[in-house]
Amino acid sequence: MKTAKWFTGYKTLRQTSENFLPKEYRAKLAELYKQAEYSEELAIDFASALEIALIAIKELGLSKAALCTVVLYPLVKHSQYNIENIKADFSDEISLMVNGLSRVKKLYGKTSTMETENFRKLLLTLAEDVRVIFIMLSERLFYMRNLKDKPEDVRLNIAKETAYLYAPLAHRMGLYKIKTEMEDLSLKYTFPDIYKEIARKLSETKKNRDQYIDNFIAPLKEKLTAAGLKFSIKGRTKSIYSIWNKMKKQNTAFEGIYDLFAIRVILDSELEKEKAECWQVYSVVTDMYQPNPKRLRDWLSIPKTNGYESLHTTVMGPEGKWVEVQIRTERMDEVAEKGMAAHWKYKGIQGEANMDAWLKNLRDALESQDLKAEEYMDEFKLNLYDEEVFVFTPNGDLYKLRKGATLLDFAFAIHTKLGCTCIGGKLGNKNVTISYVLKNGDQIEVLTSSNQKPRADWLKLVTTSKAKQKIRQVIKETETNEANMGREIILRRFKNWKIEFDEARLSRLAKKLGYKTISELYIDINNEEIDILEFKDNYLNFDKKEEGAPETVSAGTFKGNDKLSKDDVLIINNETKGVQYTMAKCCNPIYGDEIFGFVGVSGGIKIHRKNCPNAPQMMARFGYRIVNAAWEASSNEQSICTIYVSGRDDLGVITNISSLISKENSVTLRSISINSDAGSFDGKLVLTVKDLESLERIIQKIKNVNGVHSVVRS
Repeated sequence: MKTAKWFTGYKTLRQTSENFLPKEYRAKLAELYKQAEYSEELAIDFASALEIALIAIKELGLSKAALCTVVLYPLVKHSQYNIENIKADFSDEISLMVNGLSRVKKLYGKTSTMETENFRKLLLTLAEDVRVIFIMLSERLFYMRNLKDKPEDVRLNIAKETAYLYAPLAHRMGLYKIKTEMEDLSLKYTFPDIYKEIARKLSETKKNRDQYIDNFIAPLKEKLTAAGLKFSIKGRTKSIYSIWNKMKKQNTAFEGIYDLFAIRVILDSELEKEKAECWQVYSVVTDMYQPNPKRLRDWLSIPKTNGYESLHTTVMGPEGKWVEVQIRTERMDEVAEKGMAAHWKYKGIQGEANMDAWLKNLRDALESQDLKAEEYMDEFKLNLYDEEVFVFTPNGDLYKLRKGATLLDFAFAIHTKLGCTCIGGKLGNKNVTISYVLKNGDQIEVLTSSNQKPRADWLKLVTTSKAKQKIRQVIKETETNEANMGREIILRRFKNWKIEFDEARLSRLAKKLGYKTISELYIDINNEEIDILEFKDNYLNFDKKEEGAPETVSAGTFKGNDKLSKDDVLIINNETKGVQYTMAKCCNPIYGDEIFGFVGVSGGIKIHRKNCPNAPQMMARFGYRIVNAAWEASSNEQSICTIYVSGRDDLGVITNISSLISKENSVTLRSISINSDAGSFDGKLVLTVKDLESLERIIQKIKNVNGVHSVVRS
């Protein structure tokens, strides 16, 4: 006998589909489910599918194709129907959506998305058809509404995942109502005591809050009616999750949160009059109540990327309380409630291009194979909630980036080549560095140099996925080239030494030395991190060494009388004896730098700066070869260092830099090389300095030279 769920669901299907589906589709769906081989699992999935379809249609505003997709999927899942038949009986559109949904379900499986390597594939599938995202959000909302019947551990996992991924995703799609409900339900199951307490206090203050809203709205209604506007006004209490967030951020109790509600004015306006009438309402509101100019948010002139349009202001209401007022039209309100899903109804008015651009950026960001699943998750989530900043090129082209983006992000947003060669920018008459944090309304000219190339430290200067991806890509290409050159060095040397080149043997030696791959060894050889003659001896004697014998020599075995252990500190001065040490060429440490020693493969210590670009890698891979080091309290030793200067190729800028250096008693210019291209220059200066203080002083002076954009120490 068929269950009540089957009969209830079937009846709901007939009733619901009459409002949304053509007659032929209704008849076909009814026939399919009548003919389906009954099972308890199919009945349950069918009943759930109907609830999800109703959410997708009524709350998200999706089309008939979405209803068909959701209802047909259980038949495909239980092998009662296939994609080819859907294409023949319904449409190409519906078959593609069902296929996309099927792939998402397979990728998702029974394991949490956040804990699987399928996450990148999942997002790519979602990005192919935005409606699949809407269906997944509808399904997740359905699960959250019925979570109380699940075991506690299941409730907790689903609630956490919803707060971490699905609520931000709903936010990004402009589904603010759905996002709010997801957040509240997530809080209800993850922190039930907090949820209940805030809900209780909201209930206790509801009467006073409603009265205050009425007192605020009443005179406003009179003014707007007198102005001849068609409108509706409603007040809403902020969500429990939002209040809890404010309590955490402001480190205050519930009683300390004053902006518990917002007023929304919704206009019935013709399309061509929308903006003018919204600003008219703003004028009326701010004439009645004192506005806070810092809290004005104009998303009319430049809508959010997800198409959200509205005018927000915060005013001082009766009793000295701050009240947020949102002003929008009915069309804007529907877009705000249903997000990107509403763009099919208002196609071509706003947001369609923004939605496509965001999905393209998502696909581009996921193309890289370098990140792990959890890194994809973090990167993706960062791009969901962040506010936007609007920046212009000198030609007036508008670019939207996430808040906190830098000039370097801006350069990569315009073009990858521009980002890779960026040396700074020009904001009005002011020069700014690549790390400059963009502000709303900035109009910036990006300055480039053909000799510039991305470095590993650039990853700390950018926030957008595109910039990070492109930087990683270029660095990877650079490492590949360095590895190839390192291999060529070995091949050439071995040929000269008449030594047979055995890459398998070399690979075993590399692992013994602590390298994960032979490519890392080649890179160090190319960068002169390994003494080639010492490496020759290691290679020749490798197979002669006893099994289990140590492949590295500790600092305590160096020639001389001084014994160094892990806890000892190597003091660097002119009189250091008994220990073989040299200054690393990759970072050229000077007196005053924080330093450490790195034990070589056959003895000898190289002194590195603690902020050396190679330091994190060495400490992670070869921690056992790290030796503490420090400078003698007083030192008269002169050190060589290199700085790179870039800027505008103005008349006399190089002369001014040389003149500055010549006036410094503790700094000597050993060599200078300058390249000039298209009105910009970059130069390499080799200096002899007494200590870190002297170097920092001359760098600061060079930065102040007119026309100089950046000064970077090697």
